[in-house]
Amino acid sequence: MSSSGVALSDGRVQNRIENYNQFWQKDLNNEDDEGNKNRLDQYTEVVNGYYDGATDLYEYGWSQSFHFSRFYKGEAFLASLARHEHYLASQMVLRPGMRVLDVGCGVGGPAREIAQFSDAQIVGLNNNDFQLQRARKYTKKMGLENQVTFVKGDFMKLAEQFGENSFDAVYAIEATVHAPSFEGVYGEIFKVLKPGGIFGVYEWVMTDAWDPSIPRHKELAHQIELGNGIPEMRPIRAAREALKTVGFEIEHEEDLADRPDPIPWYYPLEGDIRKAQTWWDYFTVWRMSWSGKLVTHNVLRVLEMAGVVPKGTHDVGESLKVAGDALVDGGQTKLFTPMYLVVSRKPKN
Repeated sequence: MSSSGVALSDGRVQNRIENYNQFWQKDLNNEDDEGNKNRLDQYTEVVNGYYDGATDLYEYGWSQSFHFSRFYKGEAFLASLARHEHYLASQMVLRPGMRVLDVGCGVGGPAREIAQFSDAQIVGLNNNDFQLQRARKYTKKMGLENQVTFVKGDFMKLAEQFGENSFDAVYAIEATVHAPSFEGVYGEIFKVLKPGGIFGVYEWVMTDAWDPSIPRHKELAHQIELGNGIPEMRPIRAAREALKTVGFEIEHEEDLADRPDPIPWYYPLEGDIRKAQTWWDYFTVWRMSWSGKLVTHNVLRVLEMAGVVPKGTHDVGESLKVAGDALVDGGQTKLFTPMYLVVSRKPKN
């Protein structure tokens, strides 16, 4: 697990993590429409507080690409993540010379991979200072700083920051679910795309089988929200309708989680080492087993007491456990997908 010493130099990081934990605890005790409204109104703090505490844990378990992927039999975990990114880039037909925006870029793993795969110029947008520092450090280490750059900004104000018609393509990988509304963030992406520009997204959504009037279904969605810093989980039809509402023409859509893969996308979260695809992946999967979670639980307590990670990181880790179980449940029941792929185009006229 990497050190969060950089984050500790800024007391705001620790405050945001503690506020995030308190916010969600309060919300759990008041799960009603008012609690949901509070999350939507305070989405920036909710997301920043979550990622301040979760980034080290994500890198520990998921390397530098914070997303799920499909698995071929025998395919290594990191190879699967890269192929998932390549698939998006190929569906969008990204080419050398294109100026491309990565919305919600995390620590830049996908941006660096897609830049090398497509030779496009990538601009990564993130509203979290902690992650941006990591992204720039990793990019410089790889010698890609002239091809991949990062800026701080709010994806609900893209046109204000970049100006309209400023990108050839935009993509988002499991990031726009954090927006207070699909129409809002998709509308901003529409504005910054040039006429004829392409938008590709892997969206987190509840599937058509999900029914919020069923208590267990509603509880599952809330557990996903809690453990992943998401203001509100929405159905797949909401994403589709939002894209059309803001003006996009949908060229391709599919739920990659609904393919008949022999190895499910959520297998690393199950903690079943018998499903590990390579010897190296045994360690990745073990971390989600009962023994791996126990070790992580105790190590985080020690690191937090020693000041190596910000105070509150342990509590975020506990939220991630809830999230992991909920995501596996959502995947097994097919009530949730983290890889609803949609490729849409802004009309030329």
